[in-house]
Amino acid sequence: MHKNEYMLNGMKLPVVEEFFSLQGEGYHVGKAAYFIRLGGCDIGCSWCDSRYSWEQNDHHFVDVREIVEKLNDFGTDSVVVTGGEPLKWNLDYLCNELKKNDKKTFLETSGAYEMSGVWDWICLSPKKNMPPVKSAYESANELKVIVQDESDFEWAEQNRRLVRPDCMLFLQPEWSKVNIVIPEIVEYVKCNQVWRVSLQAHKYMRIP
Repeated sequence: MHKNEYMLNGMKLPVVEEFFSLQGEGYHVGKAAYFIRLGGCDIGCSWCDSRYSWEQNDHHFVDVREIVEKLNDFGTDSVVVTGGEPLKWNLDYLCNELKKNDKKTFLETSGAYEMSGVWDWICLSPKKNMPPVKSAYESANELKVIVQDESDFEWAEQNRRLVRPDCMLFLQPEWSKVNIVIPEIVEYVKCNQVWRVSLQAHKYMRIP
């Protein structure tokens, strides 16, 4: 098979980094998991804390079988695929290999691209400049909206109306403005109790 076919079929993926840590945000905060960060993102959030992942060609394309073999050494049953924007890539093969090894699969995505892969949990974090596609709203288990100013509350409500009724709802302060927006988020959640607050616990704990 030609190199480009391997990439197209998701048999090789641009890996930025892999590490064993704790989930730091949202519904599964504090849970041990193996993280796979994939390269490539054209959304360009001004507050992104992983800009080093944006350019896919800066990162080595790795055989999925090597990824799965490596993570098996850590003994965790949970694997989080993040980015960049991981859905730029076909993730069917990766998920199939993970499932063969009895792994639970977690996806962190903006939802800007069509879904691929088989997931036990999908965290959808929508971005205004590239809103999610329909399949992302329909698949999301968790909606996590980043709040950096007051206008983001309306954006959160727009997205809430598009996810399933059983989708968990989180508002998360943008890290560089956490002290400014936390009081606003607290008051908003008190008045709109379908929402919960997500904090970037891994940053407070100073872990990856």
